[in-house]
Amino acid sequence: MCICGNEKDFSACCEPIITKQKQPQNAEELMRSRYSAYVKADAEYLVYSSVKENQYQEDIALIEEFSNSVEWLKLDVLDVQETTVEFKAYYRDTNGIQVLHEKSNFVQEDGIWKYKDGELYNSKIERNETCPCGSGKKYKKCCA
Repeated sequence: MCICGNEKDFSACCEPIITKQKQPQNAEELMRSRYSAYVKADAEYLVYSSVKENQYQEDIALIEEFSNSVEWLKLDVLDVQETTVEFKAYYRDTNGIQVLHEKSNFVQEDGIWKYKDGELYNSKIERNETCPCGSGKKYKKCCA
């Protein structure tokens, strides 16, 4: 199973996109590859896969620092449209399990899918949802 949650192996799913051997075919593939790049702390890919106007080399160190300071747990894709993907990415930091809930916007730049921007939502992990740690228990009976 791939880091992004797809059934395919990482080597057949996100890795060829992250290593630029293959271009993402749609917004969802790009979003999943970006999540996998966060897990791998591949900040160079994250900067590369953003639109040109948002490509800041000085962000690389900050992205790497953040990605290496948390334990990524899972990705839930909630909604996919042609140019938007809504998702929740769960991670553990020194304060416990957190959720990043975003509706990301993607565009094609020179025929290649790129991340443009996103709208963040102030979401919490619900007590009765399955715990993101993978235990299979309800969150309230596990990591809460």
